[in-house]
Amino acid sequence: MDIHTNIPLKNYTTMRLGGNARFMTEVHTPQEVADVCRNAHAQSLPIFILGGGSNVIVRDEGFAGIVVRNRLTGFDIVSEEPSQTTIKIGAGENWDEVVKRTVDMNLSGIEAMSAIPGTAGAAPVQNVGAYGQEIADTLISLDAYDIQTDRFVTLQASDCGFSYRQSIFRSTSAERYVITSITLRLYKAAPQPPFYKDVQDYFDTNSITIFTPQAIRDAVIIIRTNKLPDPAVTPNTGSFFRNAVIEDWQLADLRKQYPDIPTYDMPDGRFKVPTGWLIEQTGFKGKTLHGMRVHDKNALVLINESAQSYADLAAARNEIIGAVRDQFRITIEQEPLEI
Repeated sequence: MDIHTNIPLKNYTTMRLGGNARFMTEVHTPQEVADVCRNAHAQSLPIFILGGGSNVIVRDEGFAGIVVRNRLTGFDIVSEEPSQTTIKIGAGENWDEVVKRTVDMNLSGIEAMSAIPGTAGAAPVQNVGAYGQEIADTLISLDAYDIQTDRFVTLQASDCGFSYRQSIFRSTSAERYVITSITLRLYKAAPQPPFYKDVQDYFDTNSITIFTPQAIRDAVIIIRTNKLPDPAVTPNTGSFFRNAVIEDWQLADLRKQYPDIPTYDMPDGRFKVPTGWLIEQTGFKGKTLHGMRVHDKNALVLINESAQSYADLAAARNEIIGAVRDQFRITIEQEPLEI
């Protein structure tokens, strides 16, 4: 495997900011994953696993270790049953291509996560979700290399600590595992309403009454295209902020001043508030701050219009977080990982 030095990470991340990686390589097999991790450990080099670069922010100083680009492929049917199909997917597979293949098989479970950039292995890291589905709903298990114990392991979904946009891979076990494959259980039955509001609105507007995985995929792609800029064309990381999650007493307090505040019920009794709505209320929607523009169609998205550095991005981010905190007493959080 080839090791490259002093590589500009802005060329490998969709926000197109940040410094250089001291070393960079690609891995195509589990054995290469183990080899590069063992070598890095022997040299006391930190490791960062990079998929599509669509959910990563790089600081100006860059990364002093080795960036490992995950290119492990595979799409194998593990089992076929009357009502469901189990599929094992290589961590380096393009996520949207995976979704398309499952929809072409008329399988349901991840079709609402269409058009999300990135790789399959990144999906469990932040418990990727969209339009009423999340990876925790269908993931059975994942295979990974455990850097700490120097062995390959299989983690069940229950081991992953999934919650809203969270997992052990972003919290208690950050930097411990290199995911090599994920195994999903998908369903042969047609998707059933109620659907996420945006999807249902699209169906109603277009008089769609026959619900299939393909119908949902088509709807989601159109909705996302209208709301989110393509990171291959316009530098951004998709949703830059997570939606806020608040307690019932906070919501009751906020409704006194904002009776029309939109919310979604969470399984744990808390409430999700669209952070885009919060940012919009502060007046930042469509504004440009330090070279970063708040998207005029979706205030969750920050677009790198003319920013020259991570420092510019951080200044814009902190200004928005501060304004939301001052107005709503809610501290919103950044979605992309940061190195």
